[in-house]
Amino acid sequence: MNLKSFLYTLGTLAVVMTCLPLLPLDAWWIRMFDFPHVQLTVFTLIALVSFVTKFKIDDWKEYVFVGALISCFIYQGIKVYPYTPTALLEVKDSSKTQKNQVLKLYTANVLQKNKHYDTINQQIHTLKPDIILLTETDKKWRNAIVSKLPSDYKYRKEAPLDNTYGMVLYSKLELKNPETHFLVNDSIPSMSSEVKLPDGSWIQLYTIHPTPPMPQENPMSTDRDAEMMIVAEKCRNSKLPVVVLGDFNDVAWSKTTNLFQRTGELLDLRKGRGFYCSYDANNMIFRWPLDHLFISDEFRLKKVMLCDKTGSDHFPFYTELTYEPNLAHEQTPEPPTELELKQANDQIKRLRKKRPIANN
Repeated sequence: MNLKSFLYTLGTLAVVMTCLPLLPLDAWWIRMFDFPHVQLTVFTLIALVSFVTKFKIDDWKEYVFVGALISCFIYQGIKVYPYTPTALLEVKDSSKTQKNQVLKLYTANVLQKNKHYDTINQQIHTLKPDIILLTETDKKWRNAIVSKLPSDYKYRKEAPLDNTYGMVLYSKLELKNPETHFLVNDSIPSMSSEVKLPDGSWIQLYTIHPTPPMPQENPMSTDRDAEMMIVAEKCRNSKLPVVVLGDFNDVAWSKTTNLFQRTGELLDLRKGRGFYCSYDANNMIFRWPLDHLFISDEFRLKKVMLCDKTGSDHFPFYTELTYEPNLAHEQTPEPPTELELKQANDQIKRLRKKRPIANN
């Protein structure tokens, strides 16, 4: 293979990998290309620049090929740009400064086989979050955390499992009607609870950890996508301000996550701030944002950060919010369109066809 043929192959790969996620199919080998979007943008730029160095000015086929690469690069750039610090903030900065007006949330996928219990415990003791959500927690993890958990975490909801989908929730703030749900599968829990803020206001919390579209986990994204749409519907119909927290096993810029956000009428604090790639903590090149916090417009952001490594393949995700309903009108999202609502409902219907007994 000569250099020109190699560059054609490189460019064709860039175009194919850009176009595959546009197909309305749930197969893992298609949905997986949603994930490395930042890396794909860089790859496409490299392919484009490399090809231009060997460009033949009198060959119309090369104009078409370069045009396709430029189109892919622009499309990718449009997808990525909202998550860069140069974009507009979707969640505005906090205007409150008092400590008792801040809601602190800490979530971590601990990696079930990880034995570095003390690292997570130390972060909890240092950060002192109001709400802790840990995923991939089995009974060993549950016991290790509870044995060192400060006494002011009086409110708890636990679903430790040995299938890498266990979930535990601990809170200093009062929880009302905390429940464990199995929205799409009787082995994949999610949780919900009303939470009482220090000022006496009540908010609605949802926590999720759906399966990723991977051959060793789930060959289709149907379960994940449907679970996200079910929770989005709950958010849209909630009479209380909403916080959704967890490991979504989906990236911020995917069509599914955007549909979740739009139909749930939620805001993404990453937009205008950065990628905050929480996975893979063990690979500097292939990293993307899988752990998320979405909020309704009553909240503003005081702080967001990824915590230090804990032995898991995820970085813990820590945020500080302030509850400012009087300023909600400044960042109220546009309501979803009828088409978006139909698309979300279609995702749920696909699950019902696949598994009619799924409980929501």
